Amino acid sequence: MMSGGNYTTIDSQKVSGSVPAVPDPGHVTVHFADSNLQTFPPSSAQGKISGASRPPRDADDTFSKPASGSDESQQSGWFRACSVNAYKPYFDVDTSDVLDRIKDSLFPFRGNFSEKTASNPDLYGPFWICTTLIFVAASIGTFVTYIAHKLKNKEWDYDINLVTWSAGLFYGYVTVVPLVLYVILKYFSAPSGLVQLFCLYGYSLFVFIPALCLSIVPLEIFRWVIAAVAGLMSASFVALNLRAHIMSAGERWFLIVAAIFLLQVALSVALKIYLFTVTV
Repeated sequence: MMSGGNYTTIDSQKVSGSVPAVPDPGHVTVHFADSNLQTFPPSSAQGKISGASRPPRDADDTFSKPASGSDESQQSGWFRACSVNAYKPYFDVDTSDVLDRIKDSLFPFRGNFSEKTASNPDLYGPFWICTTLIFVAASIGTFVTYIAHKLKNKEWDYDINLVTWSAGLFYGYVTVVPLVLYVILKYFSAPSGLVQLFCLYGYSLFVFIPALCLSIVPLEIFRWVIAAVAGLMSASFVALNLRAHIMSAGERWFLIVAAIFLLQVALSVALKIYLFTVTV
């Protein structure tokens, strides 16, 4: 190092020797994995019912036996029936399954719904159909009464009982009627799967959703026609799908099928009278 005046000179060789030079990396190429967004949704089915976890196929509708070593293997009988895992297979359906079953319910004279759902009945569709019916029935009934009062310049008050009445009717109907039918068929030695009956009756109520929406038209004769068509379609759907199975119950099978048919028709009449009979 040399110094002179106010300037100081540092030997460049010493500096370069003490600090290692950083090599120039040049151009770095980064490779990204190909995107799979164009294949959405995945081609392989996910969340579908597998063969090992399908709902039971036996007539008594007992729950399938879990694999040995699992937590569920320690439960049996009613203890397992009260667990959430026992009902998972009945909610493991996708949109296409539910839509196909809704379409079948709108073509009642085919009579093949029970055969198509015998191996995998679901409770997802019936639950949401009943829930949708509750709000549709309450809202349409409220709107009809509101319009009727306003046209005659009458005071109108909202009736909350429409919601509670609709919930009790639809949830109660789709639960109690299949249970009673299950006991009756078991008594006549023609047992049917309980979950399959829940599934059948749940989807049979879908036709009442568009029927209630059409009943908003303020024509009494039109509302009666809509109620009659919806009731006949729903009744035919249930009766025709159970007819072949109930025929094994003996000579009284016709009385059982007739009772099933008339009960569905009575449901449509009850909806018409309670929701669309306006007193001002």
